[in-house]
Amino acid sequence: MADITITERQAGDVTILDLDGKVTIGEGSVALRGAIRRVLGEGKTKLLLNLGHVGYIDSSGIGELVSSFTAVNKEGGTLKLLNLTEKIQDLLAITKLLTVFDVYENEADALASF
Repeated sequence: MADITITERQAGDVTILDLDGKVTIGEGSVALRGAIRRVLGEGKTKLLLNLGHVGYIDSSGIGELVSSFTAVNKEGGTLKLLNLTEKIQDLLAITKLLTVFDVYENEADALASF
């Protein structure tokens, strides 16, 4: 059983990645990296990560979020976050990353922001 399931869907020109599970060192962060690189490779540069079903994220997962953000920016794209759990929000606040990411609680608002 994989630590994480990533489901891709399109909303207009925005690619939404629904993450379900844990983004941790090893499988979770590798799966996230792979998914991000794959959609970028397909020329999709507007990405929304839905973290509503991510039960746990460790420092490696946070690092992967940051490197994904950087990779998308390099391609001239945008990466935004949706549905942060309280735990993840706290973690991003502690690491001062809440200021780096564009974070939304509501999918419609997030999509309208692109």
